[in-house]
Amino acid sequence: MKKYHVNLTPEERKELETITTKGKRNARVIQSAYILLNCDNSNQKKPRKDADIAQFLGITERTIENIRKKFVLDGCEIALNGKPSERVYKRNIDGDTEAHIIALSCGKPPKGYARWSLRMLADKAIELNYIDTVSHETVRSVLKKRNKTVEEKRVGYPTSTKQ
Repeated sequence: MKKYHVNLTPEERKELETITTKGKRNARVIQSAYILLNCDNSNQKKPRKDADIAQFLGITERTIENIRKKFVLDGCEIALNGKPSERVYKRNIDGDTEAHIIALSCGKPPKGYARWSLRMLADKAIELNYIDTVSHETVRSVLKKRNKTVEEKRVGYPTSTKQ
């Protein structure tokens, strides 16, 4: 026996039909719209069985149950797109430290080396007390993120032409 019953309003039905017929959308959103349309109890017709819907769409019955549950408990938007992420990412390096690392990488490398390595930059940043701990991968991501800006200032705009 189904625990969650989908009853679509005419506006919701129209929106779901638009999703399935017009425009470009994520395949998961379209699939969820098809599931909700086929599980609808609000019209006079008898809703299809989960097994029939699952076989037609090539998915499991559990997926259909999950979409129905999300629709009933959280609403149409979350059933289609999922919940937004609540994860908060902690930044290891602030803008000031990034600037120090970039300036350090643009400077002369230590004596005996032709250029800075990521590990040497990380060690030097710790030595100069820019940051307590930092990995070479964090230094790599800082330099990669800022590489375009640094190159434009160093070289100029190579695609522009002088007139």
